[in-house]
Amino acid sequence: MGQPVNVGVVGCGAISAQYFPTIDRLPGLRLVAVADLDPERAREAVRPYPGVDVLTVAELVTDPRVDVVLNLTIPAAHTEIALQAIAAGKDVYSEKPLAATAEDAERVLRAADAARVRVGCAPDTVLGTGTQTARKAIDDGLIGTPIAATATMITPGHERWHPNPDFYYLPGGGPLLDMGPYYVTSLVTLLGPVASVIGAASRTRSKRVIGSGPRQGEEIPVTVDTHVTGVLVHASGALSTLVMSFDGTATRASNIEVHGEKGSLVVPDPNHFDGSVLVSGADGWQDLPASAGYVEAGRGVGLADFASTPAGQEPRAGGALAFHVLDVMEALLSSAHTGAAVTITSTCERPPPVHLRPSEEA
Repeated sequence: MGQPVNVGVVGCGAISAQYFPTIDRLPGLRLVAVADLDPERAREAVRPYPGVDVLTVAELVTDPRVDVVLNLTIPAAHTEIALQAIAAGKDVYSEKPLAATAEDAERVLRAADAARVRVGCAPDTVLGTGTQTARKAIDDGLIGTPIAATATMITPGHERWHPNPDFYYLPGGGPLLDMGPYYVTSLVTLLGPVASVIGAASRTRSKRVIGSGPRQGEEIPVTVDTHVTGVLVHASGALSTLVMSFDGTATRASNIEVHGEKGSLVVPDPNHFDGSVLVSGADGWQDLPASAGYVEAGRGVGLADFASTPAGQEPRAGGALAFHVLDVMEALLSSAHTGAAVTITSTCERPPPVHLRPSEEA
């Protein structure tokens, strides 16, 4: 009791630079070791954090100091690393998605259940003041019974800025599996689990050109759908319309809007922890003050929340939610290819709300 949870990180790519500062400042977490296919990259990543060991993956997952393995590898490697950590008796918390496929994600959850360890997964942005304030407004009846929502993400693609964007256009990538977890997790947090979906998808070109870094100008193949849209039918009866695209150039649509019988909400970007929540009323749109969620949170607050969740309780950023979100996205792609609605066989509990408090209390 009262001791920080020791974290071992596998994968020291770009996203690790967002996790490490959060782990460093949260009293409930302590970074003890990292591993990466490129040991020099790992050493460089932890240079600001003295005392952190650089190990191989095999060494890290079996290190007796490590309580939880934070899996920051690319999606295609999530399953392999998670299963190694689980076999070593470690809890696992992964970057999104939980695995490249729902089938692989199910293997991870079964293995964790057999080993009596826990699985958690990003995104944890929904635990910040943005989505949580919107959720509280819904729970408090501010807009009446929710009827519908829209979720929109349109960009020209990550190859413009990412020096190695290949995985965004391979199985496990694409706008839905890359950015969809933020939006679908938010929709489930706001409106509850999804019962069925119907979708459509397309791709505009078979190759992309890298726009920055040492590979600038190099063409990479596109093997996944790059524009995905559809409707999620929530178990509550609410309907969410989703648009995820790497094919457009820009949009003025709200990231998420929720419409109820008495009013509407504009929910901030689910890729961020905070942001303005707007509610419609007699005098037009008004800002809602932050009233729920972790204040000044950063990537990794979900790991702290996961680590502090009592035994026997499903964490807010837990495996059941992550699996349901992945199942929904995979079903949406399946529906897009067949033209038929798909019933979602998985479900999850709507995660408990986060009362307004500092992120240091996660």
